Amino acid sequence: MAKMIFIGSDQLTAALDRLSERVELWVPAAASGRPGVIRFQRYRPGVEAVLDRLTNLSPKEAVQPRVETLLRFRTVKSADDPAAEQLLLDDRIEVRRALVFGARPCDARAFLLSDEVFLKGPYVDVYYGARRESTLLAALVCREGDDACFCSAVGGGPADTAGSDLRIVPVEGGLVVEALREEAESLLEGLGEPASDSTRDEALRVVEEVSALCMGEIDAGGSVEAFKNRFEDREYWREVAERCLSCGVCTFVCPTCTCFTITDEKRGLEGERLRSWDSCMFYQYTLEASGHNPRPTKLERYRNRVGHKFSYFPEKYDGRFSCTGCGRCIRFCPVSIDIRRAVSGLKENICECP
Repeated sequence: MAKMIFIGSDQLTAALDRLSERVELWVPAAASGRPGVIRFQRYRPGVEAVLDRLTNLSPKEAVQPRVETLLRFRTVKSADDPAAEQLLLDDRIEVRRALVFGARPCDARAFLLSDEVFLKGPYVDVYYGARRESTLLAALVCREGDDACFCSAVGGGPADTAGSDLRIVPVEGGLVVEALREEAESLLEGLGEPASDSTRDEALRVVEEVSALCMGEIDAGGSVEAFKNRFEDREYWREVAERCLSCGVCTFVCPTCTCFTITDEKRGLEGERLRSWDSCMFYQYTLEASGHNPRPTKLERYRNRVGHKFSYFPEKYDGRFSCTGCGRCIRFCPVSIDIRRAVSGLKENICECP
């Protein structure tokens, strides 16, 4: 039988304090100085976990930092020959065992999709791989969603366990935490009390009820070919992307977007090579040194976003969409563009997209 513990609402802070002593702990919490913004951040005593709201940003930062150092370099000059130089590199990867506590099932599933990009191809990203291998995910069952959620329509669900190592079930008076993998059981030691038979039964009832929920709709069937057939329909894409501001919010809040840029930042004789989040919605993202840009307008850029999520990715990775239906791109778009309408409209003769 899977290990299952109960953490009372009044015991949660103490449990998180103990966890943070064992691992690098990430929890959803209010962003300092930014009212209304909930994001995953490293836990420290005094931080209050917010588990009753979906975060603005996904927890992908735990394995894909917004800015990370890939290597450090230093130029050393010879005292005997001023013209002689030696370049010293330090590319050590230092990671701690980590736990993301309070992610949602859509977030956990997103990590599996990012794994395909960073770990399953001909080239393995060792930086991502080191963090991913050291990071466990404790996903919180969603008892309800909002109008932007559509996880059930893209292969997931509010009680989905794909990608999760621990499952958190909200019950009367607290949380039931269940180990889904043997490697995660040790983290539960000393965090709460063994779940009683009645508490176990209540948790199972919650999971059963939630599993029966259908979160959102999207007509994505046949989207691989439908996108190809509509690719040259510039009038359709112009109408879809008309209100887009090219702000990149949709990509930064998305748990499955993986675009990045690399820059060398030098100070004197030493510096760092940095990798930072980037966005395919930016004009500069595809701007070539020659001055040519294959995606010069927001039409091409938004078309690429839809195509990547619902055509290119599923065609390459066994039919899986590069979207987990978290709804953040809809919820936080400043002009309320709904990707579901863009995808559903691919098969329609007349565009009804905003």
